[in-house]
Amino acid sequence: MATAQAAAAARPCFMDPEAAAKCSITVSSRQTIHFSHHRSQLCSLSMNGCQGDSHLPLGTVETRSFPAVPSPSLALDRLSSAISELKSNPPPSSSGIIRLQVPIQQQIEAIDWLYAQDQFLPRCFFSSRCQTGHFSDLSVDHTNGNDQNQSKHKLVSVAGVGSAVFFQDVHPFSYRHWKSLKRFLSTECPLIRAYGAIRFDARANISSEWEAFGYFYFMIPQVEFDELEEGSMLATTIAWDNALSWNLGHAIDALKATMHQISSIVLKLRRQVPSTLMLRNNNIPCKTYWDLAVNRALQKIRSNSALIKVVLARSSRVITATDIDPIAWLACLQVEGENAYQFCLQPPNAPAFIGNTPEQLFHRKWLGITSEALAGTRARGESMPEDLEIELELLSSPKDHLEFTINVCDSVQVEPKKAIRKFPRVQHLYAKLAGRLRSEDDEFYELSMSIFQFDILSSLHPSPAVCGFPTEEARLLIAETEVFDRGMYAGPVGWFGGGESEFAVGIRSALVEKGLGAMIYAGTGVVEGSNASLEWDELELKISQFTKLLKLEVPLEIKS
Repeated sequence: MATAQAAAAARPCFMDPEAAAKCSITVSSRQTIHFSHHRSQLCSLSMNGCQGDSHLPLGTVETRSFPAVPSPSLALDRLSSAISELKSNPPPSSSGIIRLQVPIQQQIEAIDWLYAQDQFLPRCFFSSRCQTGHFSDLSVDHTNGNDQNQSKHKLVSVAGVGSAVFFQDVHPFSYRHWKSLKRFLSTECPLIRAYGAIRFDARANISSEWEAFGYFYFMIPQVEFDELEEGSMLATTIAWDNALSWNLGHAIDALKATMHQISSIVLKLRRQVPSTLMLRNNNIPCKTYWDLAVNRALQKIRSNSALIKVVLARSSRVITATDIDPIAWLACLQVEGENAYQFCLQPPNAPAFIGNTPEQLFHRKWLGITSEALAGTRARGESMPEDLEIELELLSSPKDHLEFTINVCDSVQVEPKKAIRKFPRVQHLYAKLAGRLRSEDDEFYELSMSIFQFDILSSLHPSPAVCGFPTEEARLLIAETEVFDRGMYAGPVGWFGGGESEFAVGIRSALVEKGLGAMIYAGTGVVEGSNASLEWDELELKISQFTKLLKLEVPLEIKS
């Protein structure tokens, strides 16, 4: 289960870069990839918010906005001055969280900024979809403070380094943890958000490659770069709680140390395939064992058991001739990622969990909530007529229709309209689910919304799309069958905010570390009518967005 390293996360986190570089990870009973950190990485000091009193509200929750500046370097200077001013005139509260933000009159991509920070940990990245992004419309002053009219700008993606406060425990994510996290969020400060992920199965043993993530890992970034549709924004967040032996002075000193490492020189990252050759690719399970596992699942489905569907997964260990930089790789995935979420989460002393997932778990904004169901997978056609032919075959496939109806009927009573969602390499059956929560009395609104946000997450995960149906029967079969640890793969990945939250499903993902290759994950649903060899081919298709890069195939579209 969780190790001493995860237990250490239950205390305020004081990281020494040299000691961190010597970290090695023990071997668990599952087949694992071993990440030994052989080089120095810069890590920020922080506190673990899970150890605070969740019933005691913070004394100060505030966002301070400053006039727009022309460049990242000027934004960095303005924030540094604001931090010094805060230290000279501190608020009297014994606990609090303050966000300082400066708009930038340049449109800079968040992933380019993150790449420029060169291995500063922890770090995170979350990007909304090109077509259906739900990130907030923000009122941002890009006028140097001379114009009272603030314009609306859609938040496209967020990158962050360092943690003002992180959330991790040696126990699975629970309502108690959610209350500890919610303590640092406010509807009055909508951009103070906790980004992170939760394990697919909290009851499964944690293997060595996932140890640093624990059962869950969330972070409110110390330094954050927000990419807007028009312009950008640089922000810092300071959090403190005297009860956790982490006062405002400690928080400011830690933030200053982080700020000294921030690069204000941001160059556009080239969206091209890395010159990387794949030396070895080891699948867990191998094809023979996969065939046995799928056939065994089909036998259970055909027996008198309640099982209707199970999603079986595979991990592929890739060894490359040269380094894979996880951020550079994620930038290449963005080229393939229209209508998908891109994410990266990397705690201290951990590999990077990156992904390009097409599937939304849920998005909640005030009383509105949406979710999605994806099922069935086909390749795209080489011509428009062939692509349409494949689309019609997918729409009329009895096996894929069965998988589709299972994915949606566990959560709604009325079967939604079936459609096709297309991506550069694949296409899926797709349905969107939407609803509105009942309004509550003002006195109970905040409490009910707090409970409901946790209930949404716990009720929707794991969904039939990544686990099966019924959920518990499918989960047990997965635990009996799979010989690797899914970790955060197929788990919720996203962010919590004061009045809004959004989570994707952590599929089409990989665990990556420079110099040590990657573990690439994919899964497929097994229902009546499934064929083991065809399901294996579907796995290959799903991981092709990663492996095609390694095989030096140029993506379908290159950004200029």
